[in-house]
Amino acid sequence: MIGLALSIWLEVNVTIDSSKPSPNPQHCSISYTSPSPKDTGVPLDPEANLITRTALYVLKCHGQRSFPQTTHVHIHNPIPLGRGLGSSGAAVVAGVVLGNEAGKLGLSKDRMLDFCLMIERHPDNVAAALYGGFVGTYLNELNPDDLARKEIPLSEVLPEPAGGVDTGIQPPEPPHGIGHYEQFQLAPELKCIAIIPDFEVSTADARSVLPQSYTRKDVVFNLQRIPLLLRALGKSPPQPDSIYQAMQDKVHQPYRAQLVPGLSGILTDMTPKTHPGLCGICLSGAGPTILALATENFEEIAAAILQIFDKEGVTCEWKLLEPAEGGAVVERKE
Repeated sequence: MIGLALSIWLEVNVTIDSSKPSPNPQHCSISYTSPSPKDTGVPLDPEANLITRTALYVLKCHGQRSFPQTTHVHIHNPIPLGRGLGSSGAAVVAGVVLGNEAGKLGLSKDRMLDFCLMIERHPDNVAAALYGGFVGTYLNELNPDDLARKEIPLSEVLPEPAGGVDTGIQPPEPPHGIGHYEQFQLAPELKCIAIIPDFEVSTADARSVLPQSYTRKDVVFNLQRIPLLLRALGKSPPQPDSIYQAMQDKVHQPYRAQLVPGLSGILTDMTPKTHPGLCGICLSGAGPTILALATENFEEIAAAILQIFDKEGVTCEWKLLEPAEGGAVVERKE
C-alpha cells in the first residue's frame, strides 16, 4: 500500500496545569474546532474521543492510568471527516504522539508506528502521517496471542468492547515490527488537487461494494502498474502519460463508482491530453474525495472536475495541496 502526506495538518495543543481541579478520572478536558461546520459531533469525552482514547491506551501500556493532572487538549482539525483524506489515521498518530509526550515515554517513531497499527489498520495512512512524504507500507502477520485481550481503544483488530473504560488491568503492548514502511521519491513538480464532495462515504459502505473475489486478469492489471507508478512519480520532470497510465485501476474504483456520482465520468474524461498539466487522477482512499496530480493549470483542472460533479447535483470544495515532508512534529513552548 502506498500513501502520500499532504499539506493539511491536524493540530493538537496541550496545556498542563496541576493547580486546577481535575475534571474527570482521566484528568483531561477537550475542546475542538474545525473550519467545516458539518464536522461536528466529535466526542469530547476523553474515553470516547479517538485522539485522547488512543493516548490513554499508550499511557496504560506504560503503567500510567491517566493524563497528568490537569491536562487540557485542544484539537484543531481542518481534515474533512469521512472523505478519504485519512482523518482517522491522522487522529491515531496524534493520539500516540500525545500519549508519548504526556507520559514522557521517549518512544521512537518506529515504536510509535507499532502503537498506531494496533488501532488503525491502514498502514499507508498512519505511516504517511507519522513520517511524512511518499511511503510504501505493508502489515506483518500478527500473533493470535497478541489479540486475545480486548483493551485496545477503537480497533479493527479487536472486537468491541474496544477499551476506554479503565478496568485497572494493563492492556497488551503492541508486538514490535507490526508493519514495514519505505519512503519513496516524489517529483518536486507534482502538486495535489483535492476535490472534496459535500458528503461522506463510510468505511463500511466503501468495503461493502467490493467483490469477495477478483479475476486474475484484474489483479494482474493492477500489480503490473504498481512498480511503474513508483518509478513514474519519482521521475523529474514528470511524464504525464506514464503517471496517468500507471494510476489506472480495476480493483476498487469501478465498484465504488456507485457511491460517488460522477466518478466514472471524471476517471474517463479527465486525461493529460484533454487537460494539460494533469498527470493522474484517482479516488483518495475510499473516497469520495478525488485526488488529481498536476504540475500546472490547477484551477482549470479543478473547475472541470467540479463541473462534472455539478451535473450530478454534487457540491464540492477544492484545495491545492502539496506533499508534506517531516510527518508528525512536536513543538514545546515554555
